Amino acid sequence: MTVHKKKTVFMEGAISPEFIANSIAKHQSKHDIGAHNIFLGQVRADVIEEKKVSAIEYSCYRKMAEDKLHEIREEAFNRFNLTCMHTYHSLGKVNVGEICFFVFVSAESRKEVYAATEAIVNMIKEQVPIFGKEIFEDKTHQWKENS
Repeated sequence: MTVHKKKTVFMEGAISPEFIANSIAKHQSKHDIGAHNIFLGQVRADVIEEKKVSAIEYSCYRKMAEDKLHEIREEAFNRFNLTCMHTYHSLGKVNVGEICFFVFVSAESRKEVYAATEAIVNMIKEQVPIFGKEIFEDKTHQWKENS
């Protein structure tokens, strides 16, 4: 069983379109890849009890979250025949419409990337202690429940 290098996952603020494009472009030189799949999580302007969300402020227990993310990374490489796997999650304030979660997987075939992406996203949402404080337009807030 190969143990993969721990990767930096957390980014301060929103994940920019330029960062996402550069991540994709870096894989053009990897000629054993036949398929990529991407999941982008974006902050929604939910309306909760007549108040509209304007941003989410993300926080976590960093060491605990990084350890769990590394376990998920290892599990994904063991379950799926992946060539590459990258996950990024925002910390701090992310406004409505901005990207807060980016999963990017690569493999020889498309079947692997579809299944892997869904599994990775679900494991992260269910297992990693990342917390979102929904900030409403009136500046009040509540803690978000993952669904």
